Amino acid sequence: MKRKRASLRQLAASLKTTMESTQSKTKITMESSNAKKRRKSISSGSYLPDECWECVFKFLKDDNHYLKSLSLVSKQFLSITNTLRFSLTICDQTLPFLPTLFHRFTNLTSLNLSRFYGNLNKLLCQISHFPLKLTSLKLSDQSVIPAFGFRAFSKKITTLTSLTCYEMHYINSSDLLLISDCFPLLEVLDLRYPTQCNYDELEELALFKLRKVNLSGHYHVDKLIFQLFKNCKFLEEAILLTCFDTTFDGLASALRQRPTLRSLSFSNTFGPVDQTYESTYITSHFRSTLASFKYLTSLDLLSSNISDVFLISIAIQGLPLTRLVLQNCTGYSYSGIICLLSKCQHLKHLDLENAVFLKDEHVVEMSSFLGDLVSINLASCPMVTVSAFFVLLRNCPSLGDINMEDTGIGKESLESSRSLMNFVAYPQLKYLRLAHNPWLFDEDITMFASIFPNLQLLDLSNCCRIFEEGIVQVLRMCCNIRHLNLSKCSIVRLEIDFEVPKLEVLNLSYTKVDDEALYMISKSCCGLLKLSLQDCNDVTKKGVKHVVENCTQLRKISLNGCFKVHANVVSLMVFSRPSLRRIRAPPAPMGAFSGRKLELYSGIRVLFFEDTEDLEAHCVDNIIASASVDFVAVQNLKPPVMNKIRKQS
Repeated sequence: MKRKRASLRQLAASLKTTMESTQSKTKITMESSNAKKRRKSISSGSYLPDECWECVFKFLKDDNHYLKSLSLVSKQFLSITNTLRFSLTICDQTLPFLPTLFHRFTNLTSLNLSRFYGNLNKLLCQISHFPLKLTSLKLSDQSVIPAFGFRAFSKKITTLTSLTCYEMHYINSSDLLLISDCFPLLEVLDLRYPTQCNYDELEELALFKLRKVNLSGHYHVDKLIFQLFKNCKFLEEAILLTCFDTTFDGLASALRQRPTLRSLSFSNTFGPVDQTYESTYITSHFRSTLASFKYLTSLDLLSSNISDVFLISIAIQGLPLTRLVLQNCTGYSYSGIICLLSKCQHLKHLDLENAVFLKDEHVVEMSSFLGDLVSINLASCPMVTVSAFFVLLRNCPSLGDINMEDTGIGKESLESSRSLMNFVAYPQLKYLRLAHNPWLFDEDITMFASIFPNLQLLDLSNCCRIFEEGIVQVLRMCCNIRHLNLSKCSIVRLEIDFEVPKLEVLNLSYTKVDDEALYMISKSCCGLLKLSLQDCNDVTKKGVKHVVENCTQLRKISLNGCFKVHANVVSLMVFSRPSLRRIRAPPAPMGAFSGRKLELYSGIRVLFFEDTEDLEAHCVDNIIASASVDFVAVQNLKPPVMNKIRKQS
C-alpha cells in the first residue's frame, strides 16, 4: 500500500510539473512540436482507469485553476475533473447556463451566490429544481434575507449544513427563526457584519446541531448569544469580533451556558486599544468563567485590556490551548505571558502583535516552551531583532509562518548574529512577512533566501532599502516562491535572465519599474495570476502590452494611478488576454470612454474605474447591460451618472 501511494505521489508530481511547464510556456501558437510532445506525454497514460487518475489529481493543488488546465488535455481528463469540482460561483451571467453546469458538475456540494445581484428569491427557486446534494450556501450584500427563496430551496434540498449570509443590509429575529426552520441541520452559521440588525423579539431557536457561529460586527446581541449558547448543545466555536455593545460580563453569562466550547474569538472594538474605553477591560466574572473551560483549545482576544492576573489564571487551570491571539491587547506584561506559555506548551499558533514590551531575551526564553509552534506573529514589536528571529527558527522545528512586520529585525547587523545563524537551511519556513522594516538591506534578504529555500510567500513592502539586486537573488534561490510583495521598495528594474515559473502574485505598486522592467518580468514570470502596478508612474501602454502578451494565465491587474497609461488599454487587455477577470483601470482623460462599447468585455467579472470624471451615462448603460461584467466600481463620477448606476445596479 505504501509503495502504491509513493508511486501515485511520484506520478502526480510529474504531472504537476508538466502542467506548470505547459502553463508557463503555452502561447497562442500551441501547435508547435514541443507543445504536441508535452500533450502526447500526458495523454500516453490514458490507458489508466479513471479511479487511478482521480487519485493522482487529488495529490495536485486543490484549485479550480489546475482542474481547468487538466480538463483541456483529453476527454477522459475532462470527465474526471468534472467529478472533482465541488464548488461553483454563480453570477448574473451564469444564469442561462445553470442547467448545463449542474449537469456537468454532478458532485457539487457548495454554491457561492455572493456575486449575484439579481432576484435572489427567483434564483434559489430555480436551483431547488435540480437534484443537488448541497451542504454549503453563501450569499452576501443583499438588502434582506431571501425568505421566499429559502423556503422553496429548503423543501427540495435538505442536506444544507453551512450557511453564510455576510454583509447583509438588514437582519432581524424573524430572519433567524426562518433560517432555523428551513435549515435545521445547520452546523455552521455565518452572519458577520450586517449593516443593521434587530433581535429584540427573539424567540427560541431550534439550531440543535450548530457547531460554529460567526456574529462579528453585530450589536445588541447579548440576548442572541445567550440563547445560542444555551440551546445549541454541540456549539464548539464562536466568533464575535467587533461586537461593540457586548461587554465581557454579558459574554461571561452566555459562556456559562456552554462550558464545552473549544474556540472563542472576541473583541468589542478594533485596532490599538483605547485604555479609557472601560468596556475593553476584562472583568473578574469573565476571567473566572474562561478559566473553567477545560476543553478550550483556541482563544482570540483582540484589542482588549487584559492583565497578568488573567493570563496566570488560565495558566493555573492548564487549559489545553493550541492557539492564542492577543493582537493589539494591552495591560499585560512579559511576566503574565511567560507564565502562560510555561504551562501551555503545545501552542501551534501564537499572535502577540503590538506587544511593545517584548525584547530579544524574552523571545529566547519563550521559544523554549514553543516546540510545537507552526506560526507566530510578532508584528509591531519594535525591540525584537534578527537575534530573536533565528532563535525561534532553531528552537521551533515546525515553524513555517513568521510575521515580523514593523520590528527591529534590520537594526542589529548580521555580523552580531552570525553565531546564531550557523548557515543551516530551514526548509520548513514557507511564509515570511517583513514589511515596514526600513533597516533591511539587500544582503539581509539575500542571506534569508539562501537558508529558506522553500519560501512561498515573502512580503517586503515598505522596505525602502531593498533594491533590485537583492530581489533577483531571492527569485534565483527561492524557486518555490508564489507570492512576492515589493510595494514601495526601491526597485527600478529587475535584470531577470532566468525563469520563475511558480510566481503567481506580484505587487510592484509605488515602485519605479518601467516598461523594460515589465518586459523582463513578463518573460520570466509567465505564470503570473495577479499583478499590482498601482501608482507606477514610469509604466506606459507598452509595458502593459508586454504583460498581457506574455503572462498567459493573468487574472487580475491593477493600474490605478498609472498616469502614463491611457485608459484605452483596458480594451487591449481584455481582447489580448481572455483569462482576465478583474481590472483596476488607469485614470481616464476627458473623452476616453465616450461612445466605447464595454459590453464586448467577455469574461471580466469586476471592473474598477478611478478618477474618471467624464464617464458618460450611455457608457454606464453599456457596462450595466454587459453580458459579462458582474460588478462595476467607479470613483469621482459626475453625480447624474453615479445616480444612474445606483438605480440600475
